[in-house]
Amino acid sequence: MLHPGDAISARRRTLYILLLGALTALGPFTIDLYLPAFPLLESDFQTTAAAIQLTLTGTMIGFAIGQLVVGPLSDKVGRRIPLISVTALHVIASVAAALAPDLVLLGTARVFMGIGAAAGGVVAMAIVRDLFGGRRLVVMLSRLALVSGVAPVVAPLAGSALLAVMDWRGIFVVLACYGGVMLVSGLFFIPETLPKERRQDRGSSTVLQRYKSVFSDRVFVGVLIIGGMTFSGLFSYLSASSFLFQQTHGLDAQQYGLLFAANSIGLVIGVQTSSRLAARFGPQWVLAFSTVALLLSGLAIIVTDQLGLGLWGTVIPLFLFMTSCGFTFPCVQVLALDRHGKAAGTAASVLGASNNGVAAIISPIVFLIAGAGGVTATTMASVMVGCAVIGILSLWLIVRPRTVGMLTP
Repeated sequence: MLHPGDAISARRRTLYILLLGALTALGPFTIDLYLPAFPLLESDFQTTAAAIQLTLTGTMIGFAIGQLVVGPLSDKVGRRIPLISVTALHVIASVAAALAPDLVLLGTARVFMGIGAAAGGVVAMAIVRDLFGGRRLVVMLSRLALVSGVAPVVAPLAGSALLAVMDWRGIFVVLACYGGVMLVSGLFFIPETLPKERRQDRGSSTVLQRYKSVFSDRVFVGVLIIGGMTFSGLFSYLSASSFLFQQTHGLDAQQYGLLFAANSIGLVIGVQTSSRLAARFGPQWVLAFSTVALLLSGLAIIVTDQLGLGLWGTVIPLFLFMTSCGFTFPCVQVLALDRHGKAAGTAASVLGASNNGVAAIISPIVFLIAGAGGVTATTMASVMVGCAVIGILSLWLIVRPRTVGMLTP
C-alpha cells in the first residue's frame, strides 16, 4: 500500500468526492453567483460598472489572501481546524453582505467572504494529496478540477435562477446557508487526514521553508504560471460576460444563465477527457495541446467579432475555449501537487492564490481596454489571447515537458 487512500473503499471515496467537491465549489460560487446581478447592483447603488466590478476584484483578492494563510496553517496544525474556522467567517461575512446599505460595506463584506471561502479548495486538494498519489491522484484531482472548472460557469446560471424569485440580497443569504452546510460537514463528516505524526518537525516546517520548497521547483513555478494565466483568461470572460451578453446582445438574466450552462458542457468534456489522457501520456503533454487550443479559440473570437458574425460567432469559439480550460486545470493541479506531498497544503494554497490573485489583477484590463465604448467580444478575447501566449511560453521555457517524468502507477 503506497498511500493511505489505497485502503479506502470505493463507497468512501465517492463520499469524499461529494464532500470535497462541495467544499471546492464554495469558492467559485462565492465569487460568481452574483454575476448576473451586476446590472441590478449598478442601478441600485447608482454607480458605474467598473465600481461594481471592484467588488468582484475584492472578493478574489480576499480569496487569494485566505488561501495563502490557510494552506501553510493546514500543513502545521492539520486540515480540520483551518477549515472550520475560516468557513465560519464565510457565513458571517455573507450575512453582512446581504445587509450592506452601501457599496463600500458590500465590498468590505465581499473581501471577507473571499477569505472565508478560501479553505474549501485548499483543504480539499490537500486532503486528496494526503490520501492518494500517482495515477489515482490524477483521477481524484480530476474530479475536483471538474467541480472547480464547472462551478464558475454554473454559478451564474444558478444566480440567474435565484434572481427570478428574489433580489440580489437573497443571493448572499443563499451563500450564507451554503457556507453553513459546509461548516456542519467539516465538523461531523470530514476526518483529519494529516495526523500529528505525519506533520513535519518544527525545524523543517516553517512557513518560509515550505514556500521555499515549492518555489525552488522549476516545474511547479511553470505550471503555476500556466494555471494563473488559464484562470485569468477564463475569469476575463466571466467578469465581462454579463455586460457583453446582457447589454450588448440583449439577453435577459435567464438566457444569460442558459448560455453559461451550455459552456459548462465544454468544461466537463475537457476535464473528463484530460484525466484519461494525462494518466496515459502525461499531464505535461496534455498541456502542450490545451495551451495552443486556448490561443486559437481566443483568436477565433476576435476574428468572428471583427467579421460581424454576431452572438453565435462569439459563442462557438467560446465553447472551444472553455473545453480547453477543462483540459488544462486538472493537469496543472496534478503536476503541482504530485511533486509536493509533504507540503500539499502550501502547494495548493499557492496554486489557488495565484489563480485568483492574478485573475483579480488581469480581468479588469478588459474594462480598461473597452473604455467608454463598452465591453465587446474583441476586448474580452484580447485579454484571453494574451494570457494564452504567456501560458505557452511558460510551458516550453520553464516547465519544458521533455524533462518531466511520467506519473507513478
